[in-house]
Amino acid sequence: MDAADAAHAAFDPWSPEFVADPYPAYARLRSAGRAHWYGPTRQWLVPHYADVSALLRDRRLGRTYTHRFTHEEFGREAPDAAHEPFHTLNDHGLLDLEGADHTRIRRLVSKAFTPRTVENLAPTVRRLAADLVAGLVADGGGDLLARVAAPLPVAVIAEMLGIPETDEERARLRPWSADICGMFELNPSEETARRAVRASIEFSDYLRELMARRRKDPGDDLISGLLGVPELTEQERISTCVLLLNAGHEATVNTAVNGWWTLLSRGVRPEVGTGPEPDPEKLSTAVEELLRYDTPLQMFERWVLDDIEIGGVVIPRGAEVALLFGSANRDPARFGPTADTLDLTRADNPHISFGAGIHFCLGAPLARLELTALFAELLKQAPGLRLAAEPERKPGYVIRGFKELLVEV
Repeated sequence: MDAADAAHAAFDPWSPEFVADPYPAYARLRSAGRAHWYGPTRQWLVPHYADVSALLRDRRLGRTYTHRFTHEEFGREAPDAAHEPFHTLNDHGLLDLEGADHTRIRRLVSKAFTPRTVENLAPTVRRLAADLVAGLVADGGGDLLARVAAPLPVAVIAEMLGIPETDEERARLRPWSADICGMFELNPSEETARRAVRASIEFSDYLRELMARRRKDPGDDLISGLLGVPELTEQERISTCVLLLNAGHEATVNTAVNGWWTLLSRGVRPEVGTGPEPDPEKLSTAVEELLRYDTPLQMFERWVLDDIEIGGVVIPRGAEVALLFGSANRDPARFGPTADTLDLTRADNPHISFGAGIHFCLGAPLARLELTALFAELLKQAPGLRLAAEPERKPGYVIRGFKELLVEV
């Protein structure tokens, strides 16, 4: 077995051992070349930082191809008709749109994520983070994921959308999101698809009913704002709201939990000053390093719309590339000999955990605000935070995280 074959064999996204630590396999892939055909998913794996960064900005690739080709023209089969509710919801969302539709909707939605808007949210985010951490501390610990990391971003997005706390559906937001996001894993099962379809229908029905209420009684929330934009269809409004929830909390939750696992399992704490409040700049630097070191979204896929060439390999139109964010963020060619080292003071840190190009994460400033608020409160209120049990990982590779993180204070 040569180096390339060994590298391909080491990449096993359905293996619990690989999911727990994919980074040695990434190093093998980087050493073996710049583009690797991976038969089980029929994708080209791209592991190097320079290539991933460039391809995220390359308009010869796209999140979809239907703005230019039919399924037949592109050499692909149409999605299963039984999965139509999921695809209707997903295909009208900003993340999977290209061309004029993407430009139009991103311009409209970006108004909700201006620096001023995010800064105006800061007091609310910090208050929520302080209250959640205080509850965990009062109980002597518990599940950091369920008690702190997950409730904060879900509550923030729910507030932005104007989902009332009195609605029973608020408690279903994260389960709906989890079921929908299951379809972003590699080769999802039919049961995963059924759950995603059911969640897509239920979430969409709830949003239609909520929009009907907002038409009669508009507020200052994002849903009311979207209703006031005639250029948007109802499906685009619904898909936008679902995407904001899904994208607005999955990365934040997993970065927070993966980050604290990294710190607690190593007995490391960020050096963020000696005063009563963590130094904002030092804390921000530490959070960026945690985003790089253990990337919450390990892979981002693109369709090849026109032939491209990577390292002498021609990848034809109709193929799919898998951009390995986790590998790119550990590439010594960009991050030097300490690429595999956790350095919470790393100053030069252009990680790509939020993507790049036209699909750069719109909510990145909000995610950074939420993460720094969570870490600040845990450092302040729980200086003796420690692991209470070895955590169990979720089986997913693309969106990589833990089922829980039990801690004591």
